[in-house]
Amino acid sequence: MDDDTPQPDPAQGVCGWTAGDQHVVFYDAFDLWKVEVATGKAECLTAGAGRAKKVRYRHAPLPRDDDEDDGSLPAELLLSATNTETMAEGYALASRDTVGAPVEVVMVQRNIGDLKKAKRADLYAFTLSTFSMCPDLWVCSRDMKDLRRLTDVNPQQKDIRWGKAELVHWVNGDGKRLKGVLVKPDGFDPSRKYPMMVYFYEKLSQNLHNYVAPSPGTSPNAAYYVSNGYLWFMPDIVYEEGYPGESCVKCVVGGVQHLIAQGFVDEKAIGAAGHSWGGYQTAFLVTRTNIFRAVESGAPVCNMLSAYGGIRYESGMSRQFQYEMTQSRIGGTPWEYPLRYHENSPIHFVDKVQTPVLILHNDQDGAVPWTQGIELFMGLRRLDKEAYLFNYVGEGHGLRKRQNMKDWSRRMSEFFDHHLKGRGKPEWMDRGVPFQRDREKLATTPSYHEVQKALEEVKPAAAPAGTAPAATEEASKPEAAGGTK
Repeated sequence: MDDDTPQPDPAQGVCGWTAGDQHVVFYDAFDLWKVEVATGKAECLTAGAGRAKKVRYRHAPLPRDDDEDDGSLPAELLLSATNTETMAEGYALASRDTVGAPVEVVMVQRNIGDLKKAKRADLYAFTLSTFSMCPDLWVCSRDMKDLRRLTDVNPQQKDIRWGKAELVHWVNGDGKRLKGVLVKPDGFDPSRKYPMMVYFYEKLSQNLHNYVAPSPGTSPNAAYYVSNGYLWFMPDIVYEEGYPGESCVKCVVGGVQHLIAQGFVDEKAIGAAGHSWGGYQTAFLVTRTNIFRAVESGAPVCNMLSAYGGIRYESGMSRQFQYEMTQSRIGGTPWEYPLRYHENSPIHFVDKVQTPVLILHNDQDGAVPWTQGIELFMGLRRLDKEAYLFNYVGEGHGLRKRQNMKDWSRRMSEFFDHHLKGRGKPEWMDRGVPFQRDREKLATTPSYHEVQKALEEVKPAAAPAGTAPAATEEASKPEAAGGTK
């Protein structure tokens, strides 16, 4: 029911079958339903308790001895429980044969994962985690009342500045109540103003308790930015069919404005980032709002019409289905809705952009044609907007090589630190990076600019009589061959 793509709503799934396949148990958004195969008679096993409490129940099967396991559902069902409003997680017990509200065993404001039962003891093992708590291994008895932690896998974290995540709520431009995740750094002072990073895709509030290890990658890392004094905000986005770009604006900008009103966000130091579908939305946002001081757009579609007519290079699959029926949410063909394809394409509105844009689009991207990133970059540069395009040669939709992840993560942090914290501008933002940048990456090797400076200080020897003149200094400069930016 919450699916907002222009296609038939998908099923919630099958829980399992009873012995002899006499009954099948289905899920709805919250509860379990038992259906008699012969007659179609249905009854809600969980008595509607999940919907009433906004708790999503799902079967969490535990291993059984081989001679007992015929593949059918056991008489007592252990259910995972997730409160979709607060994101608390836990477990409950229900009966396969009797209708009734599940009996709650445990419910905590943490992620619970990878539940296992000891084979020869009434002992359970699982992980517990939050944004600030690494997923250590815990054990308990059947009633889950005597929790004991067995491991301490990340002791070095106690010496590092971290942060804490919380849910925030606001109303978007259409009057819909939304939620998102706000992470505040350790030592947060509500009387201070902090720079803030905004990261989005579709709905991310379910990630409230996810532990994020600091690591380089394709997208900015929440733990790194929070540890370095940023607020980190992940707003949920809901969509109106045919208008994904405007839907994003209403949800994201509404959430940012709500946090600004709290008094602890520096409204002149807000950045945004997204990759793939998030990259498209970032590119669209800056054509409609100047609320962001700088943004990063990864693998963005900027022209929905040309992207509609393309393919996914890895599989050869047509991209048309995505725009008509799924994530892009246009709802039909360009011949049915030509204005929707135009209005949702950032390329047509880059003249409105007043925000510095950092773009990542790699030449072996098999999901989004990298010509989309080039098209966006060329449009921004033609209109003399501040824009940077990075291509890591041979990389795909996301970075895979460790050295490229580290390089890109450093560039992003330099870009945002310059615009949001007022730190000095790195040289690459003025002079670009050469196509062959291996030397520029290695700390033990002179950079491209150091080599060029050394070459300029060396006076050329006089040419022997009768030889052709050397190339002029002007013609030898990289800019003469098309520039390095």
